[in-house]
Amino acid sequence: MRDDKYQEIKSSAKGIYKEKGSKFVAYSYPVYSEQEVKEKLEEVKKSEHAARHHCYAYILNPDKSTQRANDDGEPSSTAGKPILGQIISNNLTNILIIVARYFGGVKLGVPGLIRSYKTAAGEVISKTIIITKTIKEQYVVGFQYPQMNNVMRLVKEFDLEVISTDFHIECKLIFAVAKSKTNNTVHAFKKNHEITIKYINTI
Repeated sequence: MRDDKYQEIKSSAKGIYKEKGSKFVAYSYPVYSEQEVKEKLEEVKKSEHAARHHCYAYILNPDKSTQRANDDGEPSSTAGKPILGQIISNNLTNILIIVARYFGGVKLGVPGLIRSYKTAAGEVISKTIIITKTIKEQYVVGFQYPQMNNVMRLVKEFDLEVISTDFHIECKLIFAVAKSKTNNTVHAFKKNHEITIKYINTI
């Protein structure tokens, strides 16, 4: 069975970490596109405009296929990578974490920077509510009215989430099903040659 569960944060949060006078202000946001990432980054740059650096990392999509990290002028891999590491170790996706740093006059060195950005990211994650979601696939089923009982029996049997129905002359029903259950579900519908079933998209 394929794993069709993934974790997101429910809402945005803010955390603060201090190290030798430097202040690290961390923000976490649920995001679903690179456009949203840009917008949130602009927001934080405005609200924390006096910060010397605005470092960030994000992961998008249920399969975590888009991952980015940015050091924003800090030494290479001392900021974005530790932030990304915290997202990965907490098994999260569709999340952006931005850490704004105010320099306190004392250089922290590479190990100090890595530790600080990692701690700040961990701090803001600890303030969020993590929710588990299921990757689902949507299908449209077409049938004539006499097949109604058969269709509804399958809907009940496979515990399908009905999105919309249109029971006029040509009946149509759209449902969502957990990705791991799609093969068995589609096979059951296809066994009845008087019913058509077509994949729409993955949500």
